[in-house]
Amino acid sequence: MKTAIVTGSGGLVGHETARFYLAQGWHVVGVDNDMRARFFGPEASTRRQWERLTSEFRAYRHVETDIRDAPAIHRLFEEYGEDIELVVHTAAQPSHDWAAGDPTTDFTVNAQGTLVMLEATRRFAPKAVFIFTSTNKVYGDTPNRLPLIEQETRWELDPRHPYAADGIDETMSIDQTTHSLFGVSKTAADLLVQEYGRYFGLATGVFRGGCLTGPGHAGAPQHGFLSYLMKCAVTGREYIVYGYKGKQVRDNIHSADLVAAFEAFRRAPRPGEVYNMGGSRFSHCSMREAIALCERITGRPMKTSYTDQNRVGDHIWWVSNVNKFRSHYPEWQLRYDVPSILVEIYHALTCA
Repeated sequence: MKTAIVTGSGGLVGHETARFYLAQGWHVVGVDNDMRARFFGPEASTRRQWERLTSEFRAYRHVETDIRDAPAIHRLFEEYGEDIELVVHTAAQPSHDWAAGDPTTDFTVNAQGTLVMLEATRRFAPKAVFIFTSTNKVYGDTPNRLPLIEQETRWELDPRHPYAADGIDETMSIDQTTHSLFGVSKTAADLLVQEYGRYFGLATGVFRGGCLTGPGHAGAPQHGFLSYLMKCAVTGREYIVYGYKGKQVRDNIHSADLVAAFEAFRRAPRPGEVYNMGGSRFSHCSMREAIALCERITGRPMKTSYTDQNRVGDHIWWVSNVNKFRSHYPEWQLRYDVPSILVEIYHALTCA
C-alpha cells in the first residue's frame, strides 16, 4: 500500500496533510510527540488531533517519537522501506520568541530533526518525494528594507517597486540580515533539503511559508496569528500588538490550499526546488485589518493593547509571490482568502 510519513501530524499542516492522503486511500504514518504543548502550554497541545486520526481512520498509524531520535526514525523507515512514496516534514519549533529562550532545542528540532528525516529517506526510501515546510523567515529582516508607504490601516510597498504587484519572490537574498534564532535553524534545514535534492538526487521540495492558517490551528500567543487572534476575539482575552503601529502586513494561506500545492508537487517533483508559498495578493491583511474583521465576524469589539517594541526579525510587510509555483503547476489555485479563513476559524471555535 502507498505509504506517506507525515511529521507533526497533530499540527495544522501535518493534520491537514494526513487527512488528505487518508481520504485518497493512502496508508499514513504520523510522527508527533506533542512538543507543541511543551513550547506553548497545554492549550496548544496537538494530542487530540492525532487521537482523532487514530479513531477515525484504520489506515492511520501514530508513532509518538522525537524526530531527533535517529535510531527510532531509521527503524520506522526501514520497516516500510520503498513502500514510502511520500514524506511530508512539518514538525518544527515555530516561534521567534521561544527560540530565543532555548536556542539549543530550537536548532536541534528544526535543523538536526530535518537532517534525521532526510537521511532516513535517503537510506530506506530514496524514491520518495520529500516535502519540507520552510518559512519566509529565511529572508530575515531583509523585507524591512523595502520602500514602504504608511497608509491609514497598513504599510504598503511603493507601487514602483518590482515586488509591488505580486509580492516577494525567491530571488531575495538570505544573507546580511537578522533572521532571529528561529530563522537561522529553519534556514539550515531549508538548505539541507535543497542539498539532498541537488547533491543526492532526492525528490525534495522546499515550501517557504508565510502565515499558515486554518480552523485546525492551535493558536498561541507566540505562534498562530489568525487562529490566536480569533480565539481572543471569541473569549474576550486581551490581544497584544507588537510594534509597527499595528499596520504590519501578512499574507495568509489556508492549510488546505497548501496541501493542494504539496500534492501538485508530489505528482511532478522538481528535486531541490524552492517556492515562496503564501496567500499572495489574493489573501493578505494588516494587523489592524484583521482585528476589524474579527470584530465584524463576532459582532463585538476586541480587547487589544499595543507595545512599540516589535519582535526581533519580524517583518513589517510580507506578501508571497507564488508565480514561480503557478508557472510550474498551473492547475493549482488559491481558494481561501482572509475573511473566509477567519469565518472558518470562528465557527471551529464556537461550535467545538
